[in-house]
Amino acid sequence: MNKQSLLYCVLTFLTLGFTNCKKKTDNPPVTNFHFYDSMQLDGYLRTYLLNLPPNYNDSSNFPLVIALHGLAGSASQMEQDYGLTAKSNSAHFILVYPEGVQSDGILGIRTWNAGTCCDFAMQHSIDDVHFIKQLIAKLTSSYKINPKRIYVTGMSNGAMMTYRLACELSNQLAAIAPVSGTLLTLQPCNAVRAVPVLHIHSAIDTKVPYAGGYGLANYYFPPVDSTLRVWAGIDKCTITPQVITDASLYTQTQYMNCSPNTTVQLYLTKDGGHSWPGGLPASVNADPPSSAFNATDLIWSFFSQYELP
Repeated sequence: MNKQSLLYCVLTFLTLGFTNCKKKTDNPPVTNFHFYDSMQLDGYLRTYLLNLPPNYNDSSNFPLVIALHGLAGSASQMEQDYGLTAKSNSAHFILVYPEGVQSDGILGIRTWNAGTCCDFAMQHSIDDVHFIKQLIAKLTSSYKINPKRIYVTGMSNGAMMTYRLACELSNQLAAIAPVSGTLLTLQPCNAVRAVPVLHIHSAIDTKVPYAGGYGLANYYFPPVDSTLRVWAGIDKCTITPQVITDASLYTQTQYMNCSPNTTVQLYLTKDGGHSWPGGLPASVNADPPSSAFNATDLIWSFFSQYELP
């Protein structure tokens, strides 16, 4: 073989080699940033509203906030009233609003099975923990989510469900922020790791009384202080909380000396009621929201401090 033939063979080999070794293409850019989706699970169609931030295509490793509506609420109601979507967009978080199973009554209200509350979900032993666990798995496999930065917040029955999730999925949740709820699990909370907790409540809430008692739909709710003491024990904090801020419209207390990178905090408003501070009333008959602070801003600031080890 002469030199020209050898050169031709070499060039042909190199050309074919590079042609057959194509560069792996990235996933196509997302064009729908805000949409409802669903999954079939345990005999029910489980629905949720997903919101991706505007910079989703240009970045990665996004935190995820799971936002749980209250009794008779919905994804659209929670989005409309609490300003969570606008906050997630500006802070570059992915946000999902899961929905509880609808009752079979005329109103078809949605609830969460938080233990001893509420309504259809509790009465039919709906496995909402399984739903949220499968939802996390689906979203983290489909979107650019940082699995070490997954958070849960919820209002009322959604706050009760938030506490149950922290008890049963503590190894997946970096922090929680319940609003106007309490811990209602049937079994003692058995979290396998310490979870940072930010609790927001009104001292004049009559639907889920801060001091405990009968309220919404005549359910009994344990005192919020007992819930926070449970979490102070899980997080290995000192037994007595300290007042950090005593303002005209709210008091902030905190359990001290908790496990590393963990805290248990309470923001107790002196106005408002069974409502989301800084938000809109969930219905015409709902309590007016507290004007002490914006709960959404406070929650995002809290979540931003924590991630799983």
